[in-house]
Amino acid sequence: MKIEMEVELAGEREFYTVEIAGLTRRLPLFEVAPGVRIAVFNMLGDTTVVKATAAVLSERIKQQAGGADVLVTAEAKSIPLIYELSALLGLPYIVLRKTYKPYMGAAISAETLSMTTGAPQQLFLDEKDHASIAGRKVILVDDVVSTGSTLTGMRSVITKAGATAIATAAVFTEGNDDGWQDVIALANLPVFIDQK
Repeated sequence: MKIEMEVELAGEREFYTVEIAGLTRRLPLFEVAPGVRIAVFNMLGDTTVVKATAAVLSERIKQQAGGADVLVTAEAKSIPLIYELSALLGLPYIVLRKTYKPYMGAAISAETLSMTTGAPQQLFLDEKDHASIAGRKVILVDDVVSTGSTLTGMRSVITKAGATAIATAAVFTEGNDDGWQDVIALANLPVFIDQK
């Protein structure tokens, strides 16, 4: 897997160019804290990148995390990825919601902190999914693992539901990749810190 950096100015926006699963994508840079920018990977609506990354990621999951019963993700950007992984791996998937709806019944929840918004958010496991996850081996799936807050929230929810996380998979890790060695990922994205 090869990642090349090409930061360019297009109008007022800079981009970070990556090569992933044989495809090239230009990721816009956004400031998430004073002097800290990240390259935003948004696979929603990009069927080509979803299919390509899921194909490569599913092979790595088969090699490194066999024996899983179900895939779990948090809404929303990783939903197309988990759908495609589900089809390729022959495993069911569950999406943890970020907003509680009355039809979700006695949902299980946990709080997490969003890297992109900086605000706390909740993750909810729908009552209907509780029985299908209890006592099962789970692979947690995300599009990008950055701070690990979403993963912590997902782990908390599935633990409360009586499931066990046996692996974590993502298209990208972000930041110091020394902390993400246990994540099955295709590549790492840097965090851009302005030097003043």
